[in-house]
Amino acid sequence: MTEEYNKNQIIRKDARGCFVESLCDFFEVGKVHLAFASYDVNLPSGQRQTNNIHIFIGVDELQEICRKISCGELQYILRQKKKAEDYNTPLLEWLGGTSAEKLAQRGRSRTDGKSLSRTAKLVAGRKNDFLFSADSGAGEQNAQGLIVPRFGGDPENHVSVSMSWASLSELFLLTKENYQAWLTAKYLKDMMVQQAEQRRQQSSQYQQAAAYGK
Repeated sequence: MTEEYNKNQIIRKDARGCFVESLCDFFEVGKVHLAFASYDVNLPSGQRQTNNIHIFIGVDELQEICRKISCGELQYILRQKKKAEDYNTPLLEWLGGTSAEKLAQRGRSRTDGKSLSRTAKLVAGRKNDFLFSADSGAGEQNAQGLIVPRFGGDPENHVSVSMSWASLSELFLLTKENYQAWLTAKYLKDMMVQQAEQRRQQSSQYQQAAAYGK
């Protein structure tokens, strides 16, 4: 990854041959950026990444996820899933992507002409607490504007990160703390800019009044 990309990194959680990281580069539009990647250390340096998927979560969803983590609701649901041996039904799920129209506008149309679907889901893990997975592939835009996956069980990219309760909590809670810090800094910056503009206008008015008084 580039140095600039690393500057946006809040936290990264690694598993065997893969990782998920949280980035702050979309805070300005009210989104949390989760990047999933897998790699093969046997490949040449600079060519080791095998899959890469980007998921964007609204900050309102982030707040709700953190509430479920903090109050124990998500942990309770996880215990119920494991007790029932339900390792398929998602505890959390996201659907997103880019429409065929937008891909064309960016000069990145797919060869099949379809939209690009990106999905992520959190399920109970068999060997660890969770599996946090992301997939991407062909999709279609429905009447509501949502990109629906059309790749069935054969995505073009797939990353599945095994996570403990602690690592998942750290991923989301630290992201929330960073967003709140960013928002506070933004409010402070906007206030300082507004005050500076008010002082500039007042100074201009004083100068005009002084000129008229001569």
